[in-house]
Amino acid sequence: MWFLGWLGRLPLAFLYKLSDVFYVLIYYVVGYRKKLVTKHLKESFPEKTPKEIKKIRKQFYQLLADLFVETLKLPYLSAEEIQERVQIENFELIKNYVDQGQSFLSFSAHIANWEWVPGALTTRGIPVDVVYKTLTNKQSDEFMIKVRSSFGVYPIPMQRLMREIVARRKIIRTTGLVADQSPHEPEHAHWLPFLNRETGFFPGTEKIARTTKMPVVFGEMYRKSRGYYIVLFHSVAEPPYDDLPEGAITNSYKNLLEAAIQRHPAEWLWSHNRWKHKKEKFVKS
Repeated sequence: MWFLGWLGRLPLAFLYKLSDVFYVLIYYVVGYRKKLVTKHLKESFPEKTPKEIKKIRKQFYQLLADLFVETLKLPYLSAEEIQERVQIENFELIKNYVDQGQSFLSFSAHIANWEWVPGALTTRGIPVDVVYKTLTNKQSDEFMIKVRSSFGVYPIPMQRLMREIVARRKIIRTTGLVADQSPHEPEHAHWLPFLNRETGFFPGTEKIARTTKMPVVFGEMYRKSRGYYIVLFHSVAEPPYDDLPEGAITNSYKNLLEAAIQRHPAEWLWSHNRWKHKKEKFVKS
């Protein structure tokens, strides 16, 4: 992992040249999950022509290659650089929570460069706890913890989430959860129509919102140009949640995520096997 850390010290201009090579390797040579990505795109956008699907697919792999080098670069960016490269259009929405002494939850997604968002918030005065899934490889896990700790971000392993929320309840902050992946326990998932098929969503994210009684926002992110991004926050739900139907918070998040993907279709993580679980296998009619 020392080699990856060393690469991160190199200028972004040089790293983007490496990204161009990496793109050729994963797209043309290896064809990393190319069939899966193509299948996902065709099923999500049946109205698009084969030419349009191919264009989106290529743009996705180019972004994926850039994401790799940009993640390596994160610990070596200055506060000024991260703020310049990640602009927040409606910062006042989340700043108002902090100014009022209110912690809040940020439901995000694997869209654009999600790894840069926490640093863009902490450098603007919003303390961030970020929830992550522990990696099987210890060295890789330690490396990603170091990356995600950049700019004072506080990483929390998923298995310790509720304990950490209780322990840190007096700290005004946002807790970031990436909530768009396939659920580990599909038999307990919220099943909702999403990108033209029934899709399982984590029930735990909504449960956390209801338990903590925190407001929930969704951070939509898209690429302005290479290495530069825009973040736009949307309100997902506001407490009290007592009269809110079960699944309503998840459904609101799902709608916002789907709209964001449709606006910028190349920028979601299409290589993730999002639809490996089928509703009919886990939900009896």
